[in-house]
Amino acid sequence: MENRIKELRAAHHLTQDELADHLDVSRQTIISLEKGRYNPSIMLAFKISRVFHCTIEDVFLFEEEKKDE
Repeated sequence: MENRIKELRAAHHLTQDELADHLDVSRQTIISLEKGRYNPSIMLAFKISRVFHCTIEDVFLFEEEKKDE
């Protein structure tokens, strides 16, 4: 799932370490999220959206898989 975490973090003038502190996760988790290697739990997604004062949908870009018919 794609996300806008890096973009939003930069817009809020936060380092990866600062965002990790706000979310009570490691910097490595932030790196993995930004690179799209890790999808957060729903609780972490809510925390991220609160830090950036937006909705989960504003942070995470979900596209349903297209099924062949």
